[in-house]
This record gives sequence, structure tokens and C-alpha cells, in this order.
Amino acid sequence: TDVCLCAYMTHGHCGVVHGGVIDNDKSLPLLAKMAVAHAGAGADFVAPSDMMDGRVRTIRESLDKNDFSNVGILSYAAKYASAYYGPFREAAGSPPRFGDRATYQMDPANQREALKEARQDVDEGADIVMVKPALAYLDVVALLRRKLTVPVAAYNVSGEYSMVKAAAAKNWIDEKAVVLETLTSIKRAGADIIISYHAQDALGWIEEVRSKK
Repeated sequence: TDVCLCAYMTHGHCGVVHGGVIDNDKSLPLLAKMAVAHAGAGADFVAPSDMMDGRVRTIRESLDKNDFSNVGILSYAAKYASAYYGPFREAAGSPPRFGDRATYQMDPANQREALKEARQDVDEGADIVMVKPALAYLDVVALLRRKLTVPVAAYNVSGEYSMVKAAAAKNWIDEKAVVLETLTSIKRAGADIIISYHAQDALGWIEEVRSKK
């Protein structure tokens, strides 16, 4: 389950805001409380997507303290401040009411920070680390796969999905072929887990391919 404060804040940011500035440390207890609530409702994994510093440790400690040591953490370790989130934000009505999320999400030009953040999350108790978005950051997926021993997930996000669907609607591309090639590239880069809006269609297409062998 996704753990973030943005859906519960009138300003749309992923943490507590004071004086127009994100208050990282005041956000952590709320994120931990949310994670415990999700675990109590039956979540096997919680996935903090907020990008607050130290949230994995705070969540892990709170889960353990509340007898949820069996609940895992999938951390959005390398979540970039990306334009590819646009279609989801429009559909969900979730863009920030002021400013942007670039102060706490990652700079698209920075690869080294991804490794630093992912290592920190693993040290704090993350069982799985994720890169988001996937396609424009395959180098980051590959880097984390080489450097870490935990599973690496990659999120094929709404903008990536929407570009394929829009081009397919115009008959500019073969949707099935492009989707399977895209997912193959994410897997080839080193992703152990792929989250994708194409998942339902892709499952059927993969079964078709298997049945012909």
C-alpha cells in the first residue's frame, strides 16, 4: 500500500508544510502512523512514496513496536521530480496547490544521489527499493541492481503509459509490440519487479507468446 500524506493535505504536498516549507521531521510520525494503520488493515508491504528523509527508519521502528515486524517496506528510494507523472496527477486531481515537489523528490540529472538514497533506505530497513519513473531512468535501475542485494522495483508510470496509448490510438505504433519491448527493456536493465499500467494487457500478451512456443 502507498504511504504518503499528499492525498490528505489541502496543499497537495507529501509532507507537513509550515510557512510554505516542508517540515520533514514533523511529517515522519504521521507517515509512521499511516503505515501502522495500513499494516493493521492487512497490508503485507507498505510503500512510502513521500521522499522525506529518515522515513524508512521511522516506519520500520513503528511497525516493529506495534507487532508488525512481518510487514515489509518497499521504499520509493529513487523517486525523481518527473514530468512523466502528469496524466496521473490530472486524473487524480493531485498536483500541489503551490510550488512543486522538486525540493524533496530527486533531480532528474542526478544519478549518484539515487544510489546514496537507496543505500540509506536499505540501512534503515527497506526490503525492496524502487526507481520511479522507469524508462527515463533505466541507468539508475541498472546501477541499483549492480550495487545492492535487495530486490529492485521499477515503476512504469502514467506518462510512459499514456504516450504509448496515444500513439497506438493514432495507429503510429504496434501497441502490443511496443509494450512488450518496453517491459523487456525494464527487466533487462535489472528490475526484479515492474509496476505498470500496462500490466493487465501485458499479461494476456505474454501468455499468447508462451502458448505459441
